[in-house]
Amino acid sequence: MKKMFLMLIVTISFLITSAQKPPFYKNFTVSVYTRAYEVKEMADQKKLEETWNLISQQVKIDKIYLETHRDLLIVDEKTLESAIKFFRSKGLQVAGGITYTIDESNNFETFCFTNPEHRKKVKEIAEYTAKYFDEFILDDFFFTSCKCDLCIKAKGEMSWTDYRLKLMTKAARELVIDPAKKVNPKVKVVIKYPNWYEHFQGLGFNLETQPSMFDGIYTGNETRDPVFTDQHLQQYLSYLIIRYFNNLAPGRNGGGWVDSGAAFYLDRYAEQFWLTLFAKAPEITMFDYRQLQTLIRPQLKGAWQGTGTSFDWDEMMKPVQTGAKTITPTTIARAAGLTFENVDKFLGLLGNPAGVKSYRPYHATGEDFLQNYLGMIGIPMDILPSFPMDGKNIILTESAKSDPQIVQKIRERLQAGKNVMITSGLLRALQGKGIEDIVELTYTDRKALVKEFRAGWGRSAQSSQEILIPQINYLTNDSWEEVTATKGATGWPILHRAQYSKAFLYVLTIPDNFSDLYQYPPEVLNRIRAVATQDFNIKLEGPSMVSLFIYDNGTFIVESFLNEPVTVKIIANEPVKTISDLLSGESLQGTVVPVFAFRNRQPDPTYSFEITIKPHSYRVFKTIDMK
Repeated sequence: MKKMFLMLIVTISFLITSAQKPPFYKNFTVSVYTRAYEVKEMADQKKLEETWNLISQQVKIDKIYLETHRDLLIVDEKTLESAIKFFRSKGLQVAGGITYTIDESNNFETFCFTNPEHRKKVKEIAEYTAKYFDEFILDDFFFTSCKCDLCIKAKGEMSWTDYRLKLMTKAARELVIDPAKKVNPKVKVVIKYPNWYEHFQGLGFNLETQPSMFDGIYTGNETRDPVFTDQHLQQYLSYLIIRYFNNLAPGRNGGGWVDSGAAFYLDRYAEQFWLTLFAKAPEITMFDYRQLQTLIRPQLKGAWQGTGTSFDWDEMMKPVQTGAKTITPTTIARAAGLTFENVDKFLGLLGNPAGVKSYRPYHATGEDFLQNYLGMIGIPMDILPSFPMDGKNIILTESAKSDPQIVQKIRERLQAGKNVMITSGLLRALQGKGIEDIVELTYTDRKALVKEFRAGWGRSAQSSQEILIPQINYLTNDSWEEVTATKGATGWPILHRAQYSKAFLYVLTIPDNFSDLYQYPPEVLNRIRAVATQDFNIKLEGPSMVSLFIYDNGTFIVESFLNEPVTVKIIANEPVKTISDLLSGESLQGTVVPVFAFRNRQPDPTYSFEITIKPHSYRVFKTIDMK
């Protein structure tokens, strides 16, 4: 009897420790991904306990992904079973992971999905993983860069893009999804897409077919450093890519994924996390178990620290109370933990994200990643895979040229009384293809090097450096300059307006170097923002490198990516006369902006709120309607 009682106690104790704990955070869950290299080392239980304690005492984790394969390393069954048991005993959800690389160090060498031997291996890995997990995720590399003789022969007369799109769509079904589900009918197979979405089609990632094939998708949010990394991705992408992938697979985008690579100061690491959460990602995954053991080094401290920034170094270094233990932070896991704790305090107060809609057809190219540059100049953006007919205004970049019906769609939208803003790159692409029916503008082969601007009568401005822009010609009185760049005794449009039917087509001139958008003076940016964000009651005025995030319940966030404090203005139309800082509780009263009647039309009153933002920091507000 006593023996049975002891067995019952042990069983109950095991069930309690094995039961999944509730999420640590109110508004999202946190996961960590573990490469096969680190999973293999988990055979050493003593070391596993030590590394887990090191990480989990600095950041709270709800779920772990255990990778079964990377670079032809397959974790053995005994180690895998032991690791699964260990993490379940800690109350974590446990899922699997696969990275389909032959040798990641060799320019991310992937499997050849034309090679029969490689195809067999891909299938075996999926089957092996499905035996142990009811969910597994494919890391970035479910694409192919192979151009071996087998691929060259199989491709035939197709382009590499067309061949790879077809190849990888079939491979997803035949080599991964179906084999995995045959082994484990309950298994959920998720594909994680990386951050370079503009170029997916060239390597076989198929955003048109794959999202509906897999049980879910996941988002790579790494932006790292825009200058010193090869991809040169703008910080805003960590937010916008979540929104884009949400629109690709509504309700099935599992979350965002961030690593610590090339984060030369810890604020940059934290920024990627909170931007992901600003987009309302339901889960955030830290890559990876190894990186979270990276020691905090003084070199990672930004020069602006100590001024009360959103990521506070001194706050991060404070001891953490974990149960009866007091833990002194030692690794970058604490930077992640502090970020999650801070964002969780207000994230539930925000509504659904909103932005200026921008249409990107499947497999499109042209003005790559430009929407992220627009986000960095204070225009809230939202990318969609279908042409939007709602809203007062949309923005179309050159990638919209991939839709053969794009001119007709623009025309129909204008005839419905809805404005359209297109970039100079799209104007160039559509010349001779029907855009002349809407407005006779000409994108010439001439360039201008400018730094002087005129944004309306009497409003002159100057940039800090010269900017190279395309020269666009137009017919006088058929269309009108809203913003002008000048040099010497002449000038060229930066923002142009043409009426067609019941609405306006605007053309925004994009500099040859997209980042020169950041050099446009505030007066120029203010006018561009005012036209672009016609759908929103909140607008930003000030310099570039400050972003605006808008939500549908009257809340909004203003974030600065600058290294120095910056003062900007929030412009709101009546009835908003007050805004409240959701973090400090401070209320700000708006100042009436002087407006002038035009042709006997008196505009609605507008209110201005001046706010200062610290370096690499954000402020969160709610509008107060005074009706």
